[in-house]
Formats: sequence, structure tokens, C-alpha cells
Amino acid sequence: MMVFLCGGTEYAPEGGRVWRGRLRAWLEENLNHDVYDSAVEARQVLGEEEWAKLGTLKATDLDRFRKAMHMLISHDLDVIANRTDYVVCHWDEAAVQGGESSALVTAAHRKGIPVYLVTEIPIERIGGWVVGCTARIFSGFDELKSFLTATYITEVRQRAFWGAR
Repeated sequence: MMVFLCGGTEYAPEGGRVWRGRLRAWLEENLNHDVYDSAVEARQVLGEEEWAKLGTLKATDLDRFRKAMHMLISHDLDVIANRTDYVVCHWDEAAVQGGESSALVTAAHRKGIPVYLVTEIPIERIGGWVVGCTARIFSGFDELKSFLTATYITEVRQRAFWGAR
């Protein structure tokens, strides 16, 4: 199983790496799922040098910024369409401010891929489009983990029995 982690990066503290790192470790250890973390993968798609310049390119070289973003967008959309089994989206103020999270949950929804939204924002303050793209909404990561464990426990047991990942 492949899970795609999305949420705010551009406007998030530490690029959203903290919650992603914690959830990645839990998913790998407890469910044995492969994890695609767009915040980590972006560095590999662009390379460290281009990634380091990305923040300043938006203001200094818009054409180069667009080219880099086109690469990232195409890559992430390809992963959603061709490799993802479900999406976990952390919907916070950073996700609201950026555009990638709503685009990615829309792409997943369009492909029939379940989107599990984790948010502390009241549902009535979340755009109807985003809510409409979700399969389930959770008020915290512990609630999500309980759901994922219950949903995927049979698969985990089968893999453990057969010794396969």
C-alpha cells in the first residue's frame, strides 16, 4: 500500500516536515505501508541546489520558478494517479493558504482514491470543495491511526503471516 501525505508546505512551520515525519514512521512501523511525502520528494525531484533557491525564485525569476513548480506538480500528480492507494491530508491554516493540498485532494478524488483529512479546523470553516473530496475527516492523528489500524489490520496480519512486505 502506498499512502500520499499532503498538507501545507510553503507556509507551514518547518515546511510541514514534523507531522509528516511522525506519521511516516508510524505508517511504516505499524502498517508496513510505503509513504510518499511530497515535502521530502520535492528535494529529490528538483535537486538540493534548485530546491534551496525555490523560495527566492518566486520573487526573482518567475519563469524559472514556474518551470520548477511545473516539474513538482507533474511529479506529484503522476504519483497520485499511478501509485497512490490513499491520501492523508493535514488540513491546517498552512494548507488553507497554499494551493497544493486542495489540488492534490481533488486529483485523488477524481481518480477514486480515498482522502483522509486530519484537521482541527471546524468543518463549517473548510471549503465545501475540499470536504467533498474526502472519504473521512478526523479531528486528530490518533483518531486517524485508530481508523487506519482497523481498516488495514487484515492486510498487516496477512503480510506478517506470509513474511512479505
